[in-house]
Amino acid sequence: MSTTSTTTRTPRLVYLVTIITAIGGFLFGYDTGVISGALLFIERDFNLTPAAEGVVVSAILVGATIGALLAGPVSDRLGRRHTIIGTATVFALGSLWAALVNSAGELIAARVVLGIAVGAASVIVPLYIAEAAPPKIRGRLVATNQLLITIGVLGAYLTNALFAYDGGWRWMFAIGIIPAAALGIGIFFLPETARWLIEKGRNDDALAVLNKLREDADTASIELHDIIAIRDTEKTVRRRSSLRDLTQRWVRPALIAGIGVSVLGQASGVNTVIYYAPSIFNDTGLGRSSAILATAGIGLVNVLMTIVGMWLIERTGRKRLLIIGFAIMALCLIVLGAALGYGGGNTGVIAIICLAVYIAAFAVSVGVVVFVLPSEVYPLAIRGSAMSTTLVANWGMNFIVSLTFLSLLQALGSGITFWLYAAVCVLGVLYAVFLVPETKGKTLEQLERDFRARANA
Repeated sequence: MSTTSTTTRTPRLVYLVTIITAIGGFLFGYDTGVISGALLFIERDFNLTPAAEGVVVSAILVGATIGALLAGPVSDRLGRRHTIIGTATVFALGSLWAALVNSAGELIAARVVLGIAVGAASVIVPLYIAEAAPPKIRGRLVATNQLLITIGVLGAYLTNALFAYDGGWRWMFAIGIIPAAALGIGIFFLPETARWLIEKGRNDDALAVLNKLREDADTASIELHDIIAIRDTEKTVRRRSSLRDLTQRWVRPALIAGIGVSVLGQASGVNTVIYYAPSIFNDTGLGRSSAILATAGIGLVNVLMTIVGMWLIERTGRKRLLIIGFAIMALCLIVLGAALGYGGGNTGVIAIICLAVYIAAFAVSVGVVVFVLPSEVYPLAIRGSAMSTTLVANWGMNFIVSLTFLSLLQALGSGITFWLYAAVCVLGVLYAVFLVPETKGKTLEQLERDFRARANA
């Protein structure tokens, strides 16, 4: 594909890379969301206690933490592309195993395997897209990952509704094999990222990739030399002990920003809605079928508002989106806590409205930024390890919130529980105001130089 013309149009290969790679995001969303409807029938078939239900739901998060921890170093060593191929394979095997289990213990083990793939995808998909995308549309393209996550969650909800009539939870898991195969096959036709190739000293291969991904040869050449310059300044940084490198003074602000948005986004309780929405609606008086249908509506809101967020992120910027999103989420959770805590005839309607607006606010802001910001702020030499560290923190908090949600409801009541999540959202507003840098429109190398300059000032 020639890109030597003077046109400023983004080459089609950039969009092809984004779409195929983001199938990993779809699988992320599908395999985390499918348990919400399947659990209503698994509970019956395996006679699960509430504690066992929590373990079944949270098992995927244990695997995700492992996958996130491994994916960064593996991708730094073997390449982004080969890591995605391995992730697709694990997705397919985990989906098949989950569909064939005969006991709760086997299902938990299968969910851990699926979690490894989910965790790996959460690291490698935004990283691959960010390194391939032109700066002017990088935020929007990386946010495609979040869009596909929400579509995956909605797909899981619709699949749950499709097989709910006869409790066919095994089919709910088995469907995941199809997108896993699509990701594994599609990635064979995509190039490795130029930044990884340069890190391995393969400058000529990197230039060939950039010539395919940029609008003209001059832009590709300038970017190549910029990446090489950054690599050369980091020769004293690139050691095997990459975790120690993360504690450097100039890296710390980037790490605080990247980890902060991930941890606070999870601690706000968003995944309690994804995992337990049918149970929440069921407790307000809706039947199982109605609860699953209402949850599908929440999933649709999630998808639509993520599209809005993708449009806003390059216009409004990352920082302002976080401030507005966390503020609206806090308000919704305060109202939801009051409605569930004090009851009333319209509790079910209020719960649906509050959760819909809460998810909309998350999707348009935190949900989009949570993968964009970390993929932008970390330096090249330790980007994989830094992404892994961030996503380990993300999945760790996800695990804590998901595992403790039912216990908090039982111990504190629904009102106080959701008010606790609202308090986290208030902290999120403060975090965004004081600790999040604006990355809109800057190249990855410019951002790295900014962090170094601030540390030296």
